[in-house]
Parts: sequence; structure tokens; C-alpha cells
Amino acid sequence: MYQQNTTSRPARTFSKFGQRPTFSSSRGPSRGGYSSQSSRSSSQSSSSGGYSSPGSSQGSSRGGYSSQGSRGGFSGSSRFSGPSRGAPRRRFGNIINPALFIKKAEEFIKNEETNPVHSFEDFKFDTQLLANIKAKGYLKPTPIQDQLISEVVAGRDVLGISNTGTGKTAAFALPLIDAITKNPNKRVLILAPTRELAQQIKSDFRDFTPGLRVYLALAIGGAFMREQIMDIRRGPNVIIGTPGRIMDLNRRRVINFAQFDTLVLDEVDRMLDMGFVADIKSIVSQITQAHQTLFFSATVDKKIEVLIDTFLKDPVKVTLKSTPTSSHVEQDVIRVPRFDKESTLTKLLKQEDYKKVLIFTSTKLYAEKLTISLKAQGFAVDSLHGDKRQSQRVTVIRGFKEDQLKIVVATDVAARGLDIHNITHVINYDQPATYEDYIHRIGRTGRADQKGYALTFIDP
Repeated sequence: MYQQNTTSRPARTFSKFGQRPTFSSSRGPSRGGYSSQSSRSSSQSSSSGGYSSPGSSQGSSRGGYSSQGSRGGFSGSSRFSGPSRGAPRRRFGNIINPALFIKKAEEFIKNEETNPVHSFEDFKFDTQLLANIKAKGYLKPTPIQDQLISEVVAGRDVLGISNTGTGKTAAFALPLIDAITKNPNKRVLILAPTRELAQQIKSDFRDFTPGLRVYLALAIGGAFMREQIMDIRRGPNVIIGTPGRIMDLNRRRVINFAQFDTLVLDEVDRMLDMGFVADIKSIVSQITQAHQTLFFSATVDKKIEVLIDTFLKDPVKVTLKSTPTSSHVEQDVIRVPRFDKESTLTKLLKQEDYKKVLIFTSTKLYAEKLTISLKAQGFAVDSLHGDKRQSQRVTVIRGFKEDQLKIVVATDVAARGLDIHNITHVINYDQPATYEDYIHRIGRTGRADQKGYALTFIDP
């Protein structure tokens, strides 16, 4: 069997475009494919399918994905990976204690069994808004709504922290909609870290505004900018968008931040983690008039909270998290070798209890290939990740909501913003990079008053 000689030829390096290559003896040349180790052989015969782990005695997988270099498969690290080339790729989740993925669901009190201090009528909402709230099936405020709606109505800055699926969006949407009915000149800017969350917020606003003169515009990437510009130039009361597209429209002088009197950041911790601190500071600095700032999230650590405090003035802070994860979710792990993960997943999906399943993978490529494999086995499945066009992402989400799809395989783009109430199971096919990502992933199930299940695949 051919074995690469890593000492016979030094690797070529270029210091400048157009310069003749020089050679470095640090590593041999890569002869093809995406491979972190550039190996063309395996220590043992490979499996014909599935996933193999780095350095695994099973060798590389001919039909699957391998983190070490293999001639026939995709390798996790690319030879174009910059300073880390040649180093083994860090596996997702290898710094998270697996014990954190195991937790029994607790007995929880359904919202209709709680005794909030306020009713929706106590907030003096517009009569049509109250009718819309009732039509949506809201009988009484959830705890986060009960504590924060009156503060938003009073014009206070707010930091609201609560588990996913507890009604945070309505906690700011309802008082803002009511304020617009009383003052049609009110202007609100809402920022979200992902397109899916921005679209979900717009959908929630629409559910509460039939019969009301409240106008909305969406500004997100992946969609036609011309249509968004036309919507914004009509003078909507509320603009909902992602920071990148919002800043782009500001540079084009389509959006003038000085016109807004209310700024809302949903999943604020994620936006700050993604590096939008400078953009947020720029937006706040351009809102010259006295304004109200509302921040909401399911997870905020101390470091992020200190940063958040720089944007808020004498805020009301409400934290309703007895546990880091939702108490409605039964959490467990499945110990399975990487090369056997797909067959194990298939057996689970064939069980009757797995009615609607959201599967998380670590990369877009893994999501797409796993989707193709499951489709070939007859499952009603599609993928959701950042390489899909916006129209495709919308179609997948709609199909999932309307039960045309039983399974969606996604990257962390779906960890925030998917508000689909009847997801029975979340499966972490690949472990998340951080525990915060895990919290948001499993928060897609067990929403509102439902019980959900979360399973995480880990190495034996």
C-alpha cells in the first residue's frame, strides 16, 4: 500500500503574489481533497458508511464524513484553514461535561393554572388588541409578561431573561402595539441575530395586529433589497431586521436611526457574541431623541450583562430562570461510536413517538449529506442552514410548521427563532460548541405548556 513520504519534498509557500515558490520543510505537500492530515491510506479497512472519529481504529469512512484526511470522504479541516493547518480539528462539544446533557423533566405548572398579578385587561390595551390576544389563545399573561408589560408601558428600559418558549416576544410586542395605536407616529426598531428569529417576530406581530393600523417592515439578508427599501419608504411603525442588513440600509440612507424612539434587541447575548457591539453602539448614538431600550434573551452571562448595562438607563431587570434549561424538557445522552451514529438515528426516527424531530449537526455539509441519506430511506425530511437561499429556508420552516415535513436537519441557525410548538424531539447529532448553544437548541422543544425530549449523541 502506498504510504506518503512526508520528508522527501518540502511544502511550497508563497510570500507574495507572483513570486516563485519557496519551500518549507515543516510539512509535506497536500496532494488533493480536503484533508487536514493529507493521508491517502487508513490503518484499517473503512466502513462503507457512517461517521468515523479522528484517530479512530475504524479508519476513514468511504461514504461518510471523516475528521482525519481520507481520499474518498470529506475531512473536517481544510488545507485552506489558515494558521491552524495541520492541527487536528477540535470536535464540537468536547469541553462540555456530558452530565449536563442529562436531566429529568420536572413537574411544571401550566400557564392556565398560574395566578398572575395582572390580567390583559389590567394593562388598558386597545379593545381590538384585546380581541386579537384572545383569538390567539392567550388567556392570561405568562410570568415574564406579567412582570414586564407594565414596565414597558411606563417607558422604562428593560432587561428580560427567561427560558425559551415563555412568551418573551409578546412581553414587548403587546405594549408596543398598544402604544402605536395611541400614537401613530411611534417608530420602533427591533434587531434579531438570525433571519429566522426576525421573521418569527414579524409573524408574532402580525398575529396581534389584525384590524389595527400598525405597519411592519422586514429587513434581512438573503431577500430582495429593493422590496425591503420600498416597504421602509412607506413609513412603517416597526422595522424588524438583522444587524447587517439594517446597517447596510442605514449607509444607503434608507433607514434613519434618529427617527426611532424605541430600540428592541431580542437574543441580545447572541448579537453581542457575534461581534455586533460596534453596530449597536452606532445605532444607539444616532438615536438623538429620548428613547426606550428593551433587551431580551434566554441566556445572559455576567460578562455580557456588564456590557448590556452600558446601553440601558436605570433598567428594570427581571430574571425568571430557576434552571439553565427548560424544566419541560427530558434530557438524555446516547453513547454511540461515530461510525454507527446514522444507523442509530434511523432506528430512533422509525419509532412512533418521534412525530416531529429537529436534528442539529455541526456543519452545513453534514446537515446536507445527512438529509440526503434520510430522504433516500423514505423520511419526510429537509435541511436548514446558512447556504440555503432565503426562499428555501422559508419553505422548509413552513413545511415543518404545517407537518409536511417530519424531520428537519439543521445547523445552529435554527437554534434561535424557530417557534414551532409541537416539536417532540431535539436530537444533537453533533454536540454543540458551547453550553449556551445547547440551551437554545433544546429550547425548540417543550415550548409553552408542552413536554419535550432532547437527546445528545456522545462518544462511548
